[in-house]
Amino acid sequence: MASEGDPRVLAVMNLVLSFVFSYGVARLVGLTSIAEFSWETVLFGAAMLFVVTWIVVMR
Repeated sequence: MASEGDPRVLAVMNLVLSFVFSYGVARLVGLTSIAEFSWETVLFGAAMLFVVTWIVVMR
């Protein structure tokens, strides 16, 4: 028997992991001087990653 799980748990895990990944990418890009690190970039990246991941998972 396969369980799909609680969508709220999936949403929270998706949000946390999207934020952590986006923070890491923004920090690395900031360290390489390609672009300046900013919290707006982190939040935008996390939001975009969250939406794309949610669409793919809930399909």
